[in-house]
Amino acid sequence: MPATTNTPIPARQRILDTANRLFYGEGLRATGIDRIIAESGVAKMSFYRHFPAKRDLIVAFLERRRREWIDWFRAEVDARLAKKGAGLEVIADAMDSWFAQSDFRGCTFANTVAEGAHGEESIARVVADHETDIATYVEEVAGRLGLSRPGEVAEAVAVVMEGLVVRAQITGRYGDPAIGRMLLRGIAREHARTRPKS
Repeated sequence: MPATTNTPIPARQRILDTANRLFYGEGLRATGIDRIIAESGVAKMSFYRHFPAKRDLIVAFLERRRREWIDWFRAEVDARLAKKGAGLEVIADAMDSWFAQSDFRGCTFANTVAEGAHGEESIARVVADHETDIATYVEEVAGRLGLSRPGEVAEAVAVVMEGLVVRAQITGRYGDPAIGRMLLRGIAREHARTRPKS
């Protein structure tokens, strides 16, 4: 049996892994640089070589969360849309699976805004890019489902998604996912190209 080698994790990745856990779990303001340095096991000089200021680390953390979240969301929704008869309501099911995760602490980007960190231009840009990622994907989904005015669909879905996140974060539970599905089906009906007769 060949000997196994433990490849050391690069300092930058260890810093980001630690920041990801602490920033998301405990907040941006509550997490100091000294704690991240201590828990990531890097030298202070090494830390500042990679991230000259806390702002730089926050931006890198948000960019990582942005990529990971939209990749996860697309995969979850696409898998559900592959089932016969699936529609816009599967977004609520994807959200429900997120809320059920043991480490769910709300939306990283909404939390960032709530802490006031989006006042920094570089941070605000990543938050805005996250919103654009979701809108672009939902517009794509709306097009696949044959819905009219995909941009409007994306705006309406964003309102529902944000409401579901806040409810889950405040109450500590999501509740009945049927409510989210009902709201999304309503949006789909409103944007059906051929509306059913009343």
